[in-house]
Amino acid sequence: CEVRPGPEFLTRSYLFYANRLFKAYQFYYWDPSCRDPSYSLVIKGKLRLRQASWITRGATEADYHLHKVGIVFHSQKAMREVAAWINQTSGEGCSGFLPPGRTWAPGALYELLSAKTERDCTAALGFAMHELSLVRVEKHYQPLLQPQQSGSRLVEELYLGDIHTEWVERLHYRPTGYQRPMQSAVHHVHPCPACGIIYRADEHHPPILPVRAQLPMQLSGSWVSTHCEVRPAVLFLTRYFIFHGNNHTWEGYYYHYSDPLCKQPTFTIYASGHYTQGIPSSKVRGGTELAFKVTQARVTPMDQVTVMMLNSSEPGSCGLTSSWSAGVEQDITPTNGCLALGIKLPHTEYELFKTEQDAKDRSLLYIGERPTDGSSPDSPDKRPTSYQAPLIQCAGASEEFSNYVSLKYMGKKDANGNEALKPLPVAFLLFIALLCLRWD
Repeated sequence: CEVRPGPEFLTRSYLFYANRLFKAYQFYYWDPSCRDPSYSLVIKGKLRLRQASWITRGATEADYHLHKVGIVFHSQKAMREVAAWINQTSGEGCSGFLPPGRTWAPGALYELLSAKTERDCTAALGFAMHELSLVRVEKHYQPLLQPQQSGSRLVEELYLGDIHTEWVERLHYRPTGYQRPMQSAVHHVHPCPACGIIYRADEHHPPILPVRAQLPMQLSGSWVSTHCEVRPAVLFLTRYFIFHGNNHTWEGYYYHYSDPLCKQPTFTIYASGHYTQGIPSSKVRGGTELAFKVTQARVTPMDQVTVMMLNSSEPGSCGLTSSWSAGVEQDITPTNGCLALGIKLPHTEYELFKTEQDAKDRSLLYIGERPTDGSSPDSPDKRPTSYQAPLIQCAGASEEFSNYVSLKYMGKKDANGNEALKPLPVAFLLFIALLCLRWD
C-alpha cells in the first residue's frame, strides 16, 4: 500500500505492451492499509523511450501520450466527493461531469479524459502521469533462503519518476527522483503477498490487501538503507541511524555519492541531537509525528570536488576556513552548520514516522519524504504526508557492533600524525548491508 503526498493511499498495476501501448491501473483507498477502496482509474496510452537522462544518471527519459482515463467509483461517498472536486475546479467542459444527486452505479465507468474528444477532467484529482517520463529497470538475483534450496531467483524492479510533495506542483513537475519500485509480476521479490492480489485486480475489482497488525512505534536500535537511494535534484545516498530510546537522542550518518550505484562517495554528514515523544498523526493515519532537533554535525569530504567547494566557501560559514582535505572529518557545529551544504545548526525538523514488518517479519522504518523543492520541514505546516524508502533494522547486533559499523571508517594517519578518517571498502559496506537484509 503506497502513500503519496496529501496523503493519498493507493496501489498500482501497469502493463506495457511490445507495440509501446500501455494500460495502467491506479486503485485509491480511504485507509493506509488499502482495504477500503474509494475509486479506481484505468489509464490507456502510449510510451516511447528516448535517451539516457542528462539529469538523473542511470535513468532513461521517455515521452508518453494519454489516450483515455476512466474512473470507477466504489461507493456513493466516493462518487459524491470526486464529482464535487471536478465540478468546482474544472473548466466549462467538465462542469457537468456528474449532475448533483446522481446515484452511484456499481461498476459504471465514467470517462475523465479522451484524446479523441479533447476532454480532460483529471486536474481536479491532482492526476498526472509524469512518472512515466523517467524510467529505470533494475535486475538482480535474490538468494533462495529455504534450507532445502540453493541458488537464486531473478528479480526485476521498475523505478518510475517521483511525485512532487506539493499538490499544486504535480501537474507540471518533471521528475528527477523515483518512487518506490514496482515489482515484476513474474520476477518479483519473494515472498510478496500483495503482488498476486494487485496483479489479478481490475477497475471493477480493486485489490483488498491482507490485514496487517499495527505496530507500536519502537525506534530504539540501528536502522540502515536497503539500497542506494535517489532523491530529486540528483542526490544519491545511503542512510544509517541509531536511536537511543532511553534518553531520546539520535545519531545519523548520511553517505552521499555521485553515482546511482553509490560507489563514488562525495561527502558524509554525521548529525546528532534529540527527539520528542511521538504522537499519532491526525493527518496521515498510521503515522506518528515527532520533532527532531539537530544540535551537532560533522562533515567528511570524500572527493577533491567537494574539498574545493568547501575550501572556497565564505569564511566562517563552514568549519575552519580553507582547512578541508579528503577523508578528514571536521566539526561544523562551531560555525552553526555549513552554508555550502545547506546545513543550519541548531535546527528542528517536524517529522512523520511509521514502523512496519515485511513479509519476512523484519522491522522497517519509514521516515517522512523530503520536500521536492529541497527545503526542510522546519515548521509544523511543512511536516511530510508521505514517506521515503524504508530503512531496515539491524537486529541482534551488540552495542559494540553498532558503534563499529556506524563509523564505516578505518584509521589513517594525517599529516599531523592524528587518526584521520578513510572510507571502508565498498565490499565491506555491502557485507554489512547483506547482514541486515538476510537477518530472519
